[in-house]
Amino acid sequence: MLGMCRGRRKFLAASLALLFIPALTWLYLSVGSFQVKPLPLSPLEAQSSTLVGGAGERQALELRVRAVEEENRALRRELSRPPRSPSARLPNSSHRGNQSRTHSEEGTGDNEGQKAAAVGNSSDCVQQPVVDKCETIHVAIVCAGYNASRDVVTLVKSVLFHRRNPLHFHFITDSIAQQILSSLFHTWMVPAVKVDFYDADELKSEVSWIPNKHYSGIYGLMKLVLTKTLPSDLQRVIVLDTDITFATDIAELWAVFHKFKGQQVLGLVENQSDWYLGNLWKNHRPWPALGRGFNTGVILLLLDRLRKLRWEQMWRLTAERELMSMLSTSLADQDIFNAVIKQNPFLVHQLPCFWNVQLSDHTRSEKCYKDVSDLKVIHWNSPKKLRVKNKHVEFFRNLYLTFLEYDGNLLRRELFGCPSEADHNSENLQKTLSELDEDDPCYEFRRERFTVHRTHLYFLHYEYEPSSDNTDVTLVAQLSMDRKSVVQLDMANNKKALVVPAFETLRYRLSYPKSKAELLSQLDMGTLFTFRYHVWTKGHAPTNFAKWRTATTPYRVQWEADFEPYVMVRRDSPEYDRRFVGFGWNKVAHIMELDAQEYEFVVLPNAYMIHMPHAPSFDITKFRSNKQYRVCLKTLKEEFQQNMSRRYGFAALKYMTAENNS
Repeated sequence: MLGMCRGRRKFLAASLALLFIPALTWLYLSVGSFQVKPLPLSPLEAQSSTLVGGAGERQALELRVRAVEEENRALRRELSRPPRSPSARLPNSSHRGNQSRTHSEEGTGDNEGQKAAAVGNSSDCVQQPVVDKCETIHVAIVCAGYNASRDVVTLVKSVLFHRRNPLHFHFITDSIAQQILSSLFHTWMVPAVKVDFYDADELKSEVSWIPNKHYSGIYGLMKLVLTKTLPSDLQRVIVLDTDITFATDIAELWAVFHKFKGQQVLGLVENQSDWYLGNLWKNHRPWPALGRGFNTGVILLLLDRLRKLRWEQMWRLTAERELMSMLSTSLADQDIFNAVIKQNPFLVHQLPCFWNVQLSDHTRSEKCYKDVSDLKVIHWNSPKKLRVKNKHVEFFRNLYLTFLEYDGNLLRRELFGCPSEADHNSENLQKTLSELDEDDPCYEFRRERFTVHRTHLYFLHYEYEPSSDNTDVTLVAQLSMDRKSVVQLDMANNKKALVVPAFETLRYRLSYPKSKAELLSQLDMGTLFTFRYHVWTKGHAPTNFAKWRTATTPYRVQWEADFEPYVMVRRDSPEYDRRFVGFGWNKVAHIMELDAQEYEFVVLPNAYMIHMPHAPSFDITKFRSNKQYRVCLKTLKEEFQQNMSRRYGFAALKYMTAENNS
């Protein structure tokens, strides 16, 4: 049968070459402009100088990534239209991806036998499986703590960047990660993305009896209980570690489920290190594994079949047996998965290794690709992470950093032809934005006022214990100070805004003054200056720096036009007016609002902050160079003052008078 198929293919190829070259040329020209192109990155063979650059290279890479995104958007618009004719079939990335991935479908792709099989697998006699356009792809991730919560965002960005299908994320989290990620996705509002959380604390008893030496701790064992944790009607899921970066559409990986045969229930990539071979050092004794073993950073799970095979009982019996001699796991769940597979090899469908290119030291990861277009999934599975040793680590690091720094707001894009569940917050936002006049020269300012920015809570690890006297202070700056002032001024029961005197230096390196006396000495020597005295004196002049020099107790100052000090206020104080974004009048408007609500401005005698020099921001550059920006800012100021007059009546007259006199 295979011979007949190959013979037919040769005959068809010869016929096409002789008879239909003009038609093929026309077809190529008509559809070529709509091909989905892989990420246009340079080849890896020569390790050219473009891979060695620093920030400049990352910027160039980001520009290329955005260019590809624009191409993808154009393609989606084209694909959403009715097809012109059956013969003008547009190629798509999932079809092309299936062709490229079959060259090593049965292994790592480093021997001639597998290369020969690749030619057969790319035959047109067998239709490659595809994913339905609006089929939901399910992804499960175990995530716990502050660091993992940061890492998983980069993973999610890379998945969202390439995806064309609705996604349903299943996060197994501790309380910290759930708080962070639930807030993040709630404010992110990405269309066609659903998120569910599962309490990891409730699962600890299922795996806490297993001693584990791996740095992932108890959470590194929780992938073993996904059949019990995830919904009983969920049939299949892709399981990912948090240190994964996608370089292709995740739908290509989802399509591999169609290739499972017989009793295959696990899709895994072979481990690319010698760990399970037991030859890394003398007396190295790993857990049992089939050959090199398998890496569990990327897993395809057929949940319905696993449940029928009594997976829970299977892995528990295996773990209990092996722990009698091994005493503990070294690689968490991966050791137990491999021990089960050793006894039941029929469970595994081996994935090509480009679905899990493992960047740990001394791996065979370089055998998984010849060019960047071969890459699918990058796995930073070394404790060294971005510092890992690899021939092409600069390229991989730059790809990771591109997604780390990528603006997640750009991923708020609808999927063409795939209706998503109604999100009332998103709908209300879109309704509000639709009521704005896009022809208004200040449209961008007005739009920004209603824009919901995605919020990542507790980006850095912190330890917090509430104070018993209810005088907690949250400082939105990099400084520290004493609470005595908070207690003495009775902040809890009085409307006070504590002014922190601000200074600045023109030096990029400064020995930060450890006391007020040391600061005054640097002020006298010209190392420090009062903040913005040389460009905008009015902004901080009411602080009365002359009085501050000798003050030993807090003193009150009066509001003046353009006063914009750094203040500490109660949690229930007025918020910033969101119409003032970018540069100009955000602090001025806030201080004016505080004064209108009869807050007292009290200067702290022993607190201070220092502004360090930095490159001009993008917004201040626009303010200085763009006349329309300044015109819009003036318009917004006038609107704000009118709002103040309506709310505070005669009391707000002084603000308009002061503005006219300034």
